[in-house]
Amino acid sequence: MTASANRTATFLLRQPRQVQGFREVLRGSPSGDAPFELLMDEAGGDVDQFFEEEFALQAQPLALTLLWIPPGRFLMGSPPAEPERHDSEGPQHWVQLQGFFLGQTPITQAQWRAVAQSQERPGERWDLMLNPNPSRFMGDQGGLVPGEANTDHRPVERVSWLAAIEFCNRLSQRTGRTYTLPSEAQWEYACRAGTTTPFHFGETITPELANYNGNVAYGKGPKGVNRQQTTPVGMFPANAWGLHDLHGNVWEWCLDHWHASYEGAPTDGRAWLNATDQRELSQPRLLRGGALGSNPRHCRSACRDHDRPDIANFSVGFRVVCLPLGPSLNP
Repeated sequence: MTASANRTATFLLRQPRQVQGFREVLRGSPSGDAPFELLMDEAGGDVDQFFEEEFALQAQPLALTLLWIPPGRFLMGSPPAEPERHDSEGPQHWVQLQGFFLGQTPITQAQWRAVAQSQERPGERWDLMLNPNPSRFMGDQGGLVPGEANTDHRPVERVSWLAAIEFCNRLSQRTGRTYTLPSEAQWEYACRAGTTTPFHFGETITPELANYNGNVAYGKGPKGVNRQQTTPVGMFPANAWGLHDLHGNVWEWCLDHWHASYEGAPTDGRAWLNATDQRELSQPRLLRGGALGSNPRHCRSACRDHDRPDIANFSVGFRVVCLPLGPSLNP
């Protein structure tokens, strides 16, 4: 896809390193002729437990913030007594995970556009053309947030699993990092952030805490508004690890193939993949988190769903994981 002469996408990467005080920075040249130069910047002070990919598009910088999710162990799935659970959420099982970086929010439309419009450089290969504006919910719809910022800060949707993987592949090639979709275990572990309740904020959910079908109550919770559209990311309270929009707004793709239960599931946090062609379209992929219009039961931390990897639905988006240097749990 050809970008106009005055439009360049620039990635700025800051990542904490093993050696305290150093960060890698990926900066664009002012001319745009060589838009991705790798530099090393020395910085004093403590090493932050986050990094940012910054996209400069038409001189307007965007940041893709990823937070450090610490290593740990958790009980995956839902207990038999959890209200409105599905059988696919069991049996509960302990999972031990290594640390990883996870997107603070789902990928926004502006972030998607910057990567979708990027052009190959020597040594890179884009495997799939990406529509820079795939989303259904764009612009000022119902006065939720006026103007263009409403579009830019809404999550991208109508993105297939295959397209999300292409987004990750482009980031990986451009930055030299390992970007991919989170495994299902990584997603639930990060969502719960140490909690064991149906939602990371407690036993029930309200429309003041998430974007879902508020016409339906969960447990003893109240009913409320059904917004019937996506909301800008980060609009609702974060969980204990600083992550937003894990309940509702858009379903999020995970790397795993769908399995109807956790019988035989991995216990080390890696994606559960079938022994088949990894782009086989008949093999459904995992979805997590619920979405706009979802009943609250589908927004629980343990709820699971799935779809074909080539399907792009207006209620489905994704967030990315970036793995530390070393062996990858996510192939």
